[in-house]
Amino acid sequence: MSERSFYDVLGVGKDADEKALKSAFRKKAMEYHPDRNPGCTMSEGKFKELSEAYETLCDPQKRSIYDRFGKAGLNGAAAGAAGAAGARPEDVFRDVFGDVFSEFFGGQRQGRGGPARGADLRYDYEISLEEAFHGKQAQITVPATEKCEPCGGSGAEAGTHPETCTTCQGHGRVRVQQGFFTMERTCGRCQGSGNVIKTPCRTCGGRGAVRKERTLSITIPAGIEDGQRIRLAGEGEPGARNGPKGDLYIFVTVKEHDLFERDGQTLFARTPLQMCVAALGGEIEMPTIDGGRMRVTIPEGAQTGKRMRLKGKGMPTLRGGANGDMVVELFVETPSNLTPRQKELLKAFASECCEKHHPESQGFFKRVKKFFDQEEDSRA
Repeated sequence: MSERSFYDVLGVGKDADEKALKSAFRKKAMEYHPDRNPGCTMSEGKFKELSEAYETLCDPQKRSIYDRFGKAGLNGAAAGAAGAAGARPEDVFRDVFGDVFSEFFGGQRQGRGGPARGADLRYDYEISLEEAFHGKQAQITVPATEKCEPCGGSGAEAGTHPETCTTCQGHGRVRVQQGFFTMERTCGRCQGSGNVIKTPCRTCGGRGAVRKERTLSITIPAGIEDGQRIRLAGEGEPGARNGPKGDLYIFVTVKEHDLFERDGQTLFARTPLQMCVAALGGEIEMPTIDGGRMRVTIPEGAQTGKRMRLKGKGMPTLRGGANGDMVVELFVETPSNLTPRQKELLKAFASECCEKHHPESQGFFKRVKKFFDQEEDSRA
């Protein structure tokens, strides 16, 4: 049985470039990596085969020899110069897996022993609908971690300095032999910092940071919606080893309003309307979100569900431009707790009404009658 070519092992064509080779290797290596398949000799064998294929094809000289003479050519004299000039297997693994293993096995994608970016912070802030309309300047108190001033964030007592870790020689990572290949891991002694603190700072205990509260001024822009967030760059946790700070995210919650419901830039106000006003027409006065008032004309015979739009009386947009609209939705209120005299008047009124006064009711009951007639015909 003929041996599979390195191109078949990686699942790429012979014209694959370096990017395609690396992508194919990543995908297959994650499937057969020994850490994901502990004790599986088949996976270890496949991973070794993948590594050999990638190491060969990613090197232009080795690839040229392989394309001309096959695998046998790599073992001959023609491969000597290429082998000397090519990268060592552990260097190939570090190049390919430097970010892959960090992404899939929980590490941080950062340089060895370098400063790490601080964590982001979240702060929940509740405002009223009126504040969302006008915008707001506010101050918030944020519990956070700040760089320790006595040690300048180094973690070492004043007058002393962190010493280079003798285990990793300041690199923050150590090489570990695992089976047939060499991997790099975070140094367990210095936890990747490359330094060891022998005299910890008495203020921060060697952490390089202390807990304290900060007061920040924030701007809530007019038109902000419920659930939106505001990013304050560099106001998060400080990074380890004097690394850059993370960000602070303000998550805004807009409280429910007693009168208005919001849908984007449109405000809805569901308004009760006396039966007499609905029948005869008239005017009602409505408040607006900007603190003003508007008189709304009610046409004769207004029905429940009728909507009237007030242009420009809704919410502003975050990027400027015209405000949205306010929609007044009517629902006709049936009078209750009537006196005998009021009931008598209503009965007299009802006796004077005919179909043209209640077109919706008459139309509905005509459809009901037609339905029953069809049912009787179908049973006959």
